[in-house]
Amino acid sequence: MPFVPPPEAAPWFLRPMLWLTRRITGKDPLPARLLAHAPKAAVGAGVFELLAAGAPADLDGRSLAVARLVASVVGGCPFCVDMNAATWSRAGLTAGELALLLGDEQGRWPELGLREAVAARYARALSLTPVEVDPALVAELTSRFSAREVVVLASTIAQVNFWTRFNQGLGVPAAGFFDERACALPERFRAPKG
Repeated sequence: MPFVPPPEAAPWFLRPMLWLTRRITGKDPLPARLLAHAPKAAVGAGVFELLAAGAPADLDGRSLAVARLVASVVGGCPFCVDMNAATWSRAGLTAGELALLLGDEQGRWPELGLREAVAARYARALSLTPVEVDPALVAELTSRFSAREVVVLASTIAQVNFWTRFNQGLGVPAAGFFDERACALPERFRAPKG
């Protein structure tokens, strides 16, 4: 459970956002409900989320999914891993690739494909503290992705890191988005029972 309870009632102008989030995800939008304590932050986060990168308009789905999942795993956020792992098949990942990413098996990332492996390494670099992007990674990144795609990757990874730190900072648990029939989530990322 989160360290602080969500407010009993959200301000009127946030209620449509909460309703839409629940309708789209089919789950309790606990992070959004918690943001109702700070309405300006809620609006800012909502706009960021609404305008976040999407496939195929901004970048291929596999690279985006890999970046989101690696950033979630590195950050250790159960809610983020749960939510980002749930979209694996829609993004074109196989169950084996999903398991590889959930296990943080960096040595096997090249099996994902050249672009995806570079996206995974970039997501890892941007999700560690301090952020250190090796010049060799920059060279690989800029040789495999356009300038626009690098910016899309960086903003996507930053978005996941925002949610990771927000959710971890408030103790938000996994919500049960992921169906474990594909592969098991590591125990630390599973939704609480009950």
